[in-house]
Amino acid sequence: MGRGVKFFAAACVIMLAVGYFLVFYDEIVPRAQAFLSGSGEYGEVAEAAALRQGNRGEDVKAVQKKLKNWGYYGGAVDGIYGAQTAAAVKSFQRQNKLAADGIVGAQTAAAMGLTLSGSSASGYKSSDLDILAKCVYAEARGEPYTGQVAVAAVVLNRVKSSQFPNTIPGVIYQPWAFTAVHDGQINLTPNQSAYNAAKDALNGWDPTYGCTYYYNPRTATSQWIFSREVRLSIGSHKFCV
Repeated sequence: MGRGVKFFAAACVIMLAVGYFLVFYDEIVPRAQAFLSGSGEYGEVAEAAALRQGNRGEDVKAVQKKLKNWGYYGGAVDGIYGAQTAAAVKSFQRQNKLAADGIVGAQTAAAMGLTLSGSSASGYKSSDLDILAKCVYAEARGEPYTGQVAVAAVVLNRVKSSQFPNTIPGVIYQPWAFTAVHDGQINLTPNQSAYNAAKDALNGWDPTYGCTYYYNPRTATSQWIFSREVRLSIGSHKFCV
């Protein structure tokens, strides 16, 4: 076989391979991104069950008790995942050659001998998750992930407050409560990130530490909202009480 024929054959193989890649690009890349980010079908469950700063509940108490018994944690076993608990988790992770991110995910929980129950999400229906994810997507799809969870947490904090309706749909559809409901964006189809953020909030992660309001200072028009006490900022939003 001459060099020209070999070169032509090799070129055909390369072109065929490139063609297959382009055909399946839209499937391969999203799956790879989902795997790396811990979202979608590959990481959704582990991400939703993870404990991190801002969480509260019995799972947090179990983590604190373990860390206290092992000498990593000197605070109260109060079920509140604060900065001291996060620092203790990082120390445990470094000692056990785990990624020291301060988050108790599947690997860290297994190293502690714990099974996370996710019990703080009990009592909510699948329809609650759907509408909460829609709210997150409509109100915060351009925000960092923590900011998306924060928006969902504000909704849940309102549910718990006597000043607001006591259901997720009731809070979201309360007249003039959310711009996305008024302008129709609530009807957009949420992406996986919005669903993950809603699940994390339902599982107890509250990056706002109890805030019941938020606003974007660049677009807000209500003078009343500017009178609220701002506790923190995440992305474009200020969170307040």
